[in-house]
Amino acid sequence: MSKVSNVFWISLVIASAFVIWGAVSPVQLGEKMDQTKAFFLDTFGWFYQLSATFFLLFALFLIFSKYGKIKLGAQDDKPDFNRATWFAMLFSAGMGIGLLFFGVSEPISHFRNPPIGEGGTPEAAKLALRYTYMHWGFHAWAIYAVIALILAYYKFRKKEPGLMSITLVPLIGEKAKGTLGTIIDVVAVFATIFGVAASLGLGAAQINGGLNYVADVPNNFTTQLIIIAIVTVLFLLSASTGLQKGIKYLSNANLILAVILLITFLILCPTGFILDLFTTTLGSYIQNLPSMGLRLTPFNQEQSTWIKDWTIFYWAWWIAWAPFVGTFIARVSKGRSVREFMIAVLVIPTLVCAFWFSVFGGTAIYFEYFEGVNISGQNLETALFYVYDRLAFSGILVGVTLLLITTFFVTSADSATFVLGMQTTHGDLNPPNIVKIVWGLFLSASAVVLMLSGGLNAMQTAIIVSAFPLTFVLIAMSFAILKDFRKEVPEKKNEKKKVKVGKTEEEPDPI
Repeated sequence: MSKVSNVFWISLVIASAFVIWGAVSPVQLGEKMDQTKAFFLDTFGWFYQLSATFFLLFALFLIFSKYGKIKLGAQDDKPDFNRATWFAMLFSAGMGIGLLFFGVSEPISHFRNPPIGEGGTPEAAKLALRYTYMHWGFHAWAIYAVIALILAYYKFRKKEPGLMSITLVPLIGEKAKGTLGTIIDVVAVFATIFGVAASLGLGAAQINGGLNYVADVPNNFTTQLIIIAIVTVLFLLSASTGLQKGIKYLSNANLILAVILLITFLILCPTGFILDLFTTTLGSYIQNLPSMGLRLTPFNQEQSTWIKDWTIFYWAWWIAWAPFVGTFIARVSKGRSVREFMIAVLVIPTLVCAFWFSVFGGTAIYFEYFEGVNISGQNLETALFYVYDRLAFSGILVGVTLLLITTFFVTSADSATFVLGMQTTHGDLNPPNIVKIVWGLFLSASAVVLMLSGGLNAMQTAIIVSAFPLTFVLIAMSFAILKDFRKEVPEKKNEKKKVKVGKTEEEPDPI
């Protein structure tokens, strides 16, 4: 444990206090979290909206700017992973469990209760997918891409520790390495813990929902506790094997399983309807992106509640996940250029997410609108399995889905233990196994506490609160890297001039 930093011990003490409070008095913790959630949503909804839009605009600026050729590493560095593996790793760390949990449940929920207008109509169906694309699309991946880029730049090009505090040196100088830096890193640790714990809670709930639906396994807290315990053992075993083995192989397996499930589902569902729906809703999503991304309804309380419960929650969730996903994506992105990195991380996952939701959510909407099947009346965790009942080979689909949720569960937690290890060992790229095991246990314990204290509502509160201070840090990081980029580009021009002068001087005298 000699490698651990003060961030480790401070975070450990605070995390222990939270877990103990939740275990001893879950009802009281749940009440406090409800009050806190209401305060932040009512007071700072506009702040989350503007922040998410800022990251999207900043990501687009980097793609088209003169800084696009800067490399995330030395000029002769080659990527550690081929593009297929790289994509699989960033995707499984990014949104795996959420795609399965919300793939059917979010679009069908918006179809029945749309952000604007009457539910159950063709217009509501289009709005349902359009807003789902927004929640999982360019805004979300822009947050990930910007933070990952900054961390990768300072780690591989500047040879600095992989810590968020270090990236602020251009703005606050040596304070970033002192007490203020420690506070920043502790904030990042807790955002990671709560963001990932929420996903683990969703994963356990959906595995339990699937087992209950197909095998009548009791759907209760005890079953979910057993599921979390089993998966905890699995991801700790994976985490102990390191990045090149456990996470790499599981990420590739995830991608293969997800592609198989997606293609099979597309074949079995009303394919023509889905492809038409995807095409028209993708176009309207891009067309309406600015107004959707800044939409608030101060004169309509009902619509305002919808935006807080869905859009603002998602922006906070992606911000809370940014240290985790950003650190992990940065770790596997050495050798990429700024432009290649930003385009790949921003565009490809957005298109995949949009297509995923159009296939799964569009199928659910088709069954409800054309065949009168009450899918929107199901629980969030069981809606997907209810759709399977309307398709051929439903038993196989359920089996593959449960396996995929489990592997996504493992890779998300596995990646998170690695990132938390880095964050609390001075940015060590190979944190000790004991540190990863400690954080793995605390991730699972935090998920259990959140489930005890109010389930999804408690998870939302933890995410929204932990994301608030972190947002200021992430925005500051964006301005910090611009200062270093501005220094680097003129330096490159000067180097070229020196080379030309040198060649002229070294040329032999023709006389």
